[in-house]
Amino acid sequence: MIGLGTIINVSGIVVGGAVGMFAGKLMNEKLQDTLGKASGIAVLFIAIAGVMDGMLSIKDSDVVCGRSMLVVACIILGAFVGELINIEGGFERFGEWLKIKTGNAKDKSFVDGFVTASLTVCIGAMAVVGSIQDGIFGDYTTLATKAVLDLIIVMVMTCSLGKGCIFSAIPVGIFQGAITALAGLIKPLMTDAALANLSLIGSILIFCVGINLVWGKKIRVANFLPAIIFAVITAFLPINL
Repeated sequence: MIGLGTIINVSGIVVGGAVGMFAGKLMNEKLQDTLGKASGIAVLFIAIAGVMDGMLSIKDSDVVCGRSMLVVACIILGAFVGELINIEGGFERFGEWLKIKTGNAKDKSFVDGFVTASLTVCIGAMAVVGSIQDGIFGDYTTLATKAVLDLIIVMVMTCSLGKGCIFSAIPVGIFQGAITALAGLIKPLMTDAALANLSLIGSILIFCVGINLVWGKKIRVANFLPAIIFAVITAFLPINL
């Protein structure tokens, strides 16, 4: 069944959020804060691993760092476009609307939890590749694996950031569902080089999410999302960045 992968992924997020919401009620504020920072540290190291995998290579028994210009170009251009159209503001407005419509108007952490969790589970090559596999071959294996990871991530985040994290299932459903529906058109663009660029830039954005979790909201990460599009575009340029 085409689309089953996204359904499994969304279900995993909802289950993880529900478990986290129940567990969060059993914790005091200090424990929730510590757990939130622990989540941030875990996210940071997951992102660092992805960045190192994308930038470091072995040449003649030496570790070589490359693709710095790719990172600079994509991040700066992405941030410029993202700030112009204010993607973060759109996320926050949708979060505020959800907060009211779901009867959580008094929950001060709802929007922050929604935005943070959404960015964490939406960004990454697994979401794109898995959705394409699901759309073309009906193979939901990658998205099922991602569902398990997202379940754990959202469960932990919900314990510290609240029920807003559960609603990250909505942008995941829309994003992955759209890619699945358009898989035939998107697949030719997802070359090995494009996926490598997307994974590298996506890992950097996830690192930024980790910074916000550990030190409070310092970076408007959603406004960097166009960097992922530039990452794919650069894979088709005649020069290597």
